[in-house]
Amino acid sequence: MMASTMEYLQFVLDRLEQLDDISWRTMMGEFIIYYRGKIIGGVYDDRFLIKPTASAQEMLPEAEMVQPYEGAKEMLLVEEGVSGELLSELVEKMYEELPQPKGKKRRKG
Repeated sequence: MMASTMEYLQFVLDRLEQLDDISWRTMMGEFIIYYRGKIIGGVYDDRFLIKPTASAQEMLPEAEMVQPYEGAKEMLLVEEGVSGELLSELVEKMYEELPQPKGKKRRKG
């Protein structure tokens, strides 16, 4: 396993440029990608993986299911040839299906 590169993250972000509120953060050498505050997927080992929502599976029926890392739930692999337009439409549809972000838990003590 290797960590993802900033170049690959930028490649993915460029494909999502039609969307207004895309953000990301690093986590253990990989990148988690958010749309309007909800996690849509991430970049793992220089692969763009998205959550397998019903609309994502419907719009990318040929997409392979892969684990982002050992022990993780499988996600859909977005091939590099998928257009930015299709990705933008897909993320918009996925947004409604994704759970609201959880608030940070405070420790008592």
